Amino acid sequence: MWARGRPYLALAEGRCRGRNGLTPMSPTRRAFLGSLGGLAAGYALAPALRAAESNGKPLGLALCGLGGYANGELSPALLETKNVKLVAAITGTRAKGEKLAKLHGFDPANIYSYDQWDKVAANKAIDIVYVVTPPGVHAQNVIDAFGAGKHVICEKPMATSVADCDAMIAAGNKAGKRLAIGYRLHFDPYHQELIRLAKTREFGPFMKMTSANGFTLRKHAWRIEKKLAGGGALLDMGVYSIQACCMAADANPVAVTAKELPKTQPDFFKEVEQAMEFRLEFANGAVADVWTGYDANRAEFRAEAAKGWFEGSKPVFSYRNLNISTSAKGKLDFGVFRQQQRHMDGVAEAFRNGTEVTCTGEVGRRDMVIVEGIYESIRTGKKVQLKYS
Repeated sequence: MWARGRPYLALAEGRCRGRNGLTPMSPTRRAFLGSLGGLAAGYALAPALRAAESNGKPLGLALCGLGGYANGELSPALLETKNVKLVAAITGTRAKGEKLAKLHGFDPANIYSYDQWDKVAANKAIDIVYVVTPPGVHAQNVIDAFGAGKHVICEKPMATSVADCDAMIAAGNKAGKRLAIGYRLHFDPYHQELIRLAKTREFGPFMKMTSANGFTLRKHAWRIEKKLAGGGALLDMGVYSIQACCMAADANPVAVTAKELPKTQPDFFKEVEQAMEFRLEFANGAVADVWTGYDANRAEFRAEAAKGWFEGSKPVFSYRNLNISTSAKGKLDFGVFRQQQRHMDGVAEAFRNGTEVTCTGEVGRRDMVIVEGIYESIRTGKKVQLKYS
């Protein structure tokens, strides 16, 4: 039986929609890793990769969870990738897997349910499992994939608690396999420009950041169920702002103050927050003021320094056609590309060659430390000092 033992996961998969509500563009064949400051760049690489991973051939990837983002964005991107190809699917709905098998040309025998990790382990064509299920089950899926001897890409947020992040990282270390998070903007040239400006201090250090990211959510979805989502807008949309603020500061925040905003739909948002505001403080005195919510369509980010600024709005964190400018270059234009293709190709190349990526499990854990600090500040009404170890 499909999804036996995990019916809630199959149900959630059926309700998933593409993040940001965007529709996919038609797949065509179009073809850097960014760097993220404030994080230890070095970490222990996995033991020797299999021979199949070191000969330059595309790695085989299995999508775990076939909701809106997997079908609408990752699947088309995998028609463009050069370093990785789709060879299998793990799903609660076999028909979805069959559709992907036909589109990507893989054997329908490589469609598995969520309790068939032994068969995933036996399939040597699978090098990477990309977990695209709701955050509440990320930890179990990732640990299962490591148990099957595969590398893992886990969609953001990494998990719903720091403890789960620790368990996921430990499972990867035990298996000798690597973990990357689905932070596609690490591979986006617009955000790589933000990283460059922060590292070179071309404008001086960015000392003031502001951001708002959210959309109006009116239909029931797994995003408002605490068991599956872990929280509300913060884990879904606020994580983008957290990432951008850390990129601009080239550091991790040391403290946070937060407050939940009044709910305009209390009967709808029974289990999670609808909207909130929080301030991140950095050791050099820089601050970031952030709004995130499910009650307004907003997408804004600005970083200010003594000699210049970086700014984006509607869209600034989305999949394509970003509207981003700097005081030095005006409106930026990096042409037409697909972020997901760049992300998966970059991660696969690093996995194959044993090189570094910036979207590591440690980065995902960092963000969950911040998220937990935000929720603690809301509960206590006090400033929370952030501790990463």
